Amino acid sequence: MKNFISGSATAMITPFYDDGGVNFDSFGEMIEYQIENGTDALVVLGTTGEPATMTEDEKVAVMKFAKERVAGRAKLIFGTGSNSTAKAVAATKRAEELGADGVLAVTPYYNKCTQKGIVEYYKAICEATSLPVIAYNVPPRTGVNIMPATAEELSYIPNMAGIKEACGNMEQICETMRRIRPRMDLYSGDDNLNIPIMAIGGAALISVASNIAPKQIKEIATAMQKCKLEKANRIHEKILPLIDACFVEVNPIPVKAGCNMIGLNAGKPRAPLTELEEEHKKLMKKCIKSAGIKLC
Repeated sequence: MKNFISGSATAMITPFYDDGGVNFDSFGEMIEYQIENGTDALVVLGTTGEPATMTEDEKVAVMKFAKERVAGRAKLIFGTGSNSTAKAVAATKRAEELGADGVLAVTPYYNKCTQKGIVEYYKAICEATSLPVIAYNVPPRTGVNIMPATAEELSYIPNMAGIKEACGNMEQICETMRRIRPRMDLYSGDDNLNIPIMAIGGAALISVASNIAPKQIKEIATAMQKCKLEKANRIHEKILPLIDACFVEVNPIPVKAGCNMIGLNAGKPRAPLTELEEEHKKLMKKCIKSAGIKLC
């Protein structure tokens, strides 16, 4: 299926108190910050949201809160991927029960399945729900790569809405797009490649940097949709140092630090992730300022 989301989407962080609990007050502020700046869709409990270190009760509470707070003002997508197909299916069913508009499922990780295993994994998820399903391909993090021929096979599943691409290989991404274009959308999952992916027909940007810079990411998406490449390049180049700073350490360590710097109380990442190193904090502050975003 095509046309599930378009424009800009944010891979939301989950803010925590110093004692480790979810900070729902801050999460509400973050949701408002995104919607006020034109973000079209919010991805909650994707890998950037640290679900791997959250309890099931916490995940349910976050989904319920997000559903109530967003209140239909943006598409709401819940992350349901797992290295266990059974757990991914159960999480997807729960997401539908809690009112998600769609789900995003990262490929199995650590359990490095074959391309056949990838197909069976997504078939099981899609058969468990009537919701649109987005596959997430991020082999640098998972060790599993959805190859173009596999993406093409997935595109024939009726409720397979698209693939979030973060493989980092534009040659592969172009071939995937060629194979899926008539039936399924492709989304940028790599902020550095936002412009080239939209240039070949990417439908939306699913961004980490937009936790800090939602207005700018939305402007890039809109400019590309209107074929205003020069404008898109100008905005992208201004925030490129910030994008790079968001990945100077393992995501979401830098972006949580950046959110703290602009007055969004993200707190600390959960262990085993640590706080951003001091030298990288200085870099992040410099990059936020150069992007034209106000520091607190």
